[in-house]
Formats: sequence, C-alpha cells, structure tokens
Amino acid sequence: MGRVSNYFSRIGVAAVQLSASLKIGDTVRFRGSKTDFSQVVESMEIERRPVAEAGAGASVGIKVREKVRPNDEVYKVT
Repeated sequence: MGRVSNYFSRIGVAAVQLSASLKIGDTVRFRGSKTDFSQVVESMEIERRPVAEAGAGASVGIKVREKVRPNDEVYKVT
C-alpha cells in the first residue's frame, strides 16, 4: 500500500508514498532488508498538517516507533 521515501530520525517520522488509502487507526507493517515491524497509525500528516485519512498518491508523514529506511515496503494489516 506504499513505500518509504525518506526517514527523519530526529523526529521519528517516515515519509510514505501511498498507493492505497490509509487512515488513523489502521495497522501497518514496515518491511525491508533490515526492517520488519507492525504498528497502529496514531499520527499522520500531509505537508505538516494533521490528517485523519489520505488517499492513493498522497505523500504522508507517519510517526514510527522504529527506524525505517527508504524503499521499505508498507503493507496494511487486516
């Protein structure tokens, strides 16, 4: 449902390019060569403004609890 395009370590935020819709409360899984964890989306922003939902094609910032890396895949957990 998306791919990490950047990671901001000072604030613990992943920039994610979405290929499907995402909303607060969804559980997502970050997976890459050195990354593999799941978490509930608790905070999401578009251009530094909080949003509750974002659609495909949007670039969002998601607060993450672990380090992620560019090109890590993002999956929605059902």
